[in-house]
Amino acid sequence: MHQTAKLRIAVAGASGRMGQALIEALAQSSDATLVAALDQPGSGWLGKDAGESIGAPGSVRISDDIETALALADCLIDFTRPSGSLRHLEACRRRGVHLVLGTTGLGAQDKLAIQDAARDIPIVFAPNMAVGVNLVFRLLDVAARALNDGYDVEIIETHHRHKVDAPSGTALRMGEVVASALGRELSECAVFGREGHTGERPATQIGFSTVRGGDIVGDHTVLFAGIGERIEIIHKAASRMPYALGALRAARYLRGKLRGLFDMQDVLGLR
Repeated sequence: MHQTAKLRIAVAGASGRMGQALIEALAQSSDATLVAALDQPGSGWLGKDAGESIGAPGSVRISDDIETALALADCLIDFTRPSGSLRHLEACRRRGVHLVLGTTGLGAQDKLAIQDAARDIPIVFAPNMAVGVNLVFRLLDVAARALNDGYDVEIIETHHRHKVDAPSGTALRMGEVVASALGRELSECAVFGREGHTGERPATQIGFSTVRGGDIVGDHTVLFAGIGERIEIIHKAASRMPYALGALRAARYLRGKLRGLFDMQDVLGLR
């Protein structure tokens, strides 16, 4: 990996909402700089100035050439789709480029591929890079251990109409944290929506509800409902900038590392 005064970042999905937030965050950064911007083949953004739409034009043009992009970069930040992210993963592995991966909707085999690649390069892989959300993960662990008897757990997440996966990766991670703290396997106790005559709610269930609409960036609520009281732990995102700033923090964390798989709990020192 190249070492320079500034951390050299390539951004995948440059035309997307997260890609644009990352480019904006890099334009404001004093210790990291955008060196390459990628989009999918056939995109109408190819050849355009990566920073023009956010009012920060520069010398980086959007391209679909992953190999050229990685030749310039210390780290790739990827918040795209599973198929593209897996191609980028292998390209980073070949070139020894660090990877910050925030793509959601990845399957079990995809996650095994990430673990395997981390034997050769350092990777931060997390369903949500926002600092506040990752603090919430820690709070959920504490709450679930304290409220381990007599409290039903429901997770409600709300996102914009364009989101293609449900529940969100963040909501699933919240469920995993709660289930682990309660000594359960999420795959065995999760319920994704209810309809019709469902019968009484089993005490061990963790329920998920999904809402999609408008331009909502992302709201997550974890409800612990007991007899006579309820506790709600809520995170609301007003913009995508917290995710972008968290991703840059993850890229800085990887600097100097040779290999390994990390998440935002590692980045924030919350383990």
